[in-house]
Amino acid sequence: MGEHGLKSATNASNCPVGESDGDSILTVNVGSSSVKLSLLDNADQVLSRREIEVAGASDKVHAATLETELEQLWPFCATSHRIVHGGARFTRPVLADSEVIAELGALANLAPLHQQRALSALSCVMSSLPQVPAVACFDTSFHATIPRAASTYAIPARWREDLGIRRYGFHGLSYAYATRRSAELLGRSPTSLRLVIAHLGSGASLAAVKHGSSVDTTMGFTPLEGLVMATRPGNVDPGALLWLLQNGVRTSELDDTLEHASGLVGLTGTQDMRSVLLAAHSGQPDAQLGLEVYLHRLRSLVASMVAATGGIDALVFTGGVGENSPYIREHLARGIGFLGVNVDTGANASATSGGDALISPRGARVAVLVVESREDIELAQEARRLLQTGRPQASAI
Repeated sequence: MGEHGLKSATNASNCPVGESDGDSILTVNVGSSSVKLSLLDNADQVLSRREIEVAGASDKVHAATLETELEQLWPFCATSHRIVHGGARFTRPVLADSEVIAELGALANLAPLHQQRALSALSCVMSSLPQVPAVACFDTSFHATIPRAASTYAIPARWREDLGIRRYGFHGLSYAYATRRSAELLGRSPTSLRLVIAHLGSGASLAAVKHGSSVDTTMGFTPLEGLVMATRPGNVDPGALLWLLQNGVRTSELDDTLEHASGLVGLTGTQDMRSVLLAAHSGQPDAQLGLEVYLHRLRSLVASMVAATGGIDALVFTGGVGENSPYIREHLARGIGFLGVNVDTGANASATSGGDALISPRGARVAVLVVESREDIELAQEARRLLQTGRPQASAI
């Protein structure tokens, strides 16, 4: 940053976060193809938004570009960073330091599309603004409440206990916000609701939320498990993967294919759901099959989430596909109508322009909602809660 920005940043740690509208939080959300920066005031109103495109498969965010954006967005009292994988140790937000970054870096191979790139952005921000608190928030944290029966794989104890192989779940920041927002829209307390939340985007997963807490989810040890996604396959028989390794497929090839060349792109040749829908409606067989596979997996796993919650009060759609595809919402509802899920055709069709909406028929037993994904709000709120409780050391988990 420039000289003026650095001088201002020197005093930023004295800024009384939460006491005035001027005490803004900058949220840093690193995705698979971009870095989204949002500056939020204490009322969670967005003062400014920026997006930095990330080229190619690089694990690093371009430092000079990020520093330029920081200077343009200054001043703010703290930064809050989305980190996909917190592992077993990080189950709530922490102040970031070199020890935290090193430990999170060791988890990079468990979330290769996001983890190292997010840590690169975090390190860059901390280097540019050393006196500004940087809070790390984890997509795995929301699922720390999942019972052991749901988080435990049926594998030997030495793998589970010594290597930490278990189901962690992801998209937690999105689920935390959607849980709270859904309750507001329904005029209920989160503790009174049984929700199934579908975060459908390039990455996709489901969460079963009972009484405000996650009790099951579809992603597991890594973000590869569960639903069919843009480039990831979701559930695949591990025996098939072993067979591939035993028959000439290299580990590196298997890893790259599962992360980048499976899912919708593997089935249809494109990862864009809009293109898949257009091709399927025009009669292209690969696209029709890909759409059927996507919906089949989605229907079956939604039903399993309802089993985990012991019933359903609301089905919630969020994420890029969830918010913008009436077709996917309608056809999922049709497939699980036996659970009491139904959508109003007109309300569903009009719920594509952003914002939140109730799309189930009036008086329906199960509410169906579309909730805009607002990870930026959740990031800002988690940072404020941490900073207002005395700014504990990063290692105090």
